Amino acid sequence: MEKTIEMKGVDLGSLFGPADANLKLIENAFTSNIIVRGNIIKIEGMEDEVAVIHEVFHEMGSTLNRKGSLTQDDVKTLINITASQNGHETDELDTVVHYGRKGAISGQTNGQKAYIKTVQNNDIVFAVGPAGTGKTYLAVAFAVASLENREVDRIVFCRPAVEAGESLGFLPGDLKEKVDPYLAPLYDALGDMMPSTRLKPLLAKNTIEVIPLAYMRGRTLNNTFMILDEAQNATTMQMKMFLTRLGVNSRAIVTGDVTQIDLPKKSESGLLQVIEILNGIDGIGFSQLDESDVVRHKLVRDIIKAYDNQSNGN
Repeated sequence: MEKTIEMKGVDLGSLFGPADANLKLIENAFTSNIIVRGNIIKIEGMEDEVAVIHEVFHEMGSTLNRKGSLTQDDVKTLINITASQNGHETDELDTVVHYGRKGAISGQTNGQKAYIKTVQNNDIVFAVGPAGTGKTYLAVAFAVASLENREVDRIVFCRPAVEAGESLGFLPGDLKEKVDPYLAPLYDALGDMMPSTRLKPLLAKNTIEVIPLAYMRGRTLNNTFMILDEAQNATTMQMKMFLTRLGVNSRAIVTGDVTQIDLPKKSESGLLQVIEILNGIDGIGFSQLDESDVVRHKLVRDIIKAYDNQSNGN
């Protein structure tokens, strides 16, 4: 059997250890052939053993990003524990997007796994679904993994600040102080995935930029992972403006909930329009999430369903 693993968002030097000491521990513990090319690990061997090794690497990545370090004792323990569990492997390992501070970030539901595959196969993806389905969180994980793997040079997150008014002028403070409350979910997701000692310098240097949508105008972003969150509140012109910022070697994920449009009635949602006009274009993918994909508190799914039933007149 042959299996390929892509270690996303992991420092391979720390993962494999000095002079590849951690990697050699795994090679000596098993008979399978392990080939490393960049952040791609290929395992060739018997099916049961390949499954064990796959899970060992998965646990190593989670441990490294959780602790910030990985010792040979850690690796020996992970090998022993995983082997004793007979290589229990789940589909989750195949949909790992990033190894964050709190462990592996992967698809938890069928809808999320389909969303991940859509992102893997397209340069622009529109993810639509209710609150709590992980559409924004997974988008941030993809962006962070791309930056850590040097697939892009920077990340730009943006949201329409509809609640504050387009100009934001009446709010006190500088630009950052005006818009930060509306960008908090993006900062929260970043904080789950990167230690503050790593995140703060990236934000200070604008390697990771979190801005209101209006401030994207006039820019061309090369080698950038772009995310537009709460896109149901982008007007049709704003949506076109965002999508046409895409430069060379750049990717974009657009997330939104079409049931939560806060635009004035005279303004059409740009998200609704693109669902109609961009479907079927090669390189653009769409992912539809629903209440079955909610991964927040168990009551959130029931709340969404109750509101849906009420709006449908049931």
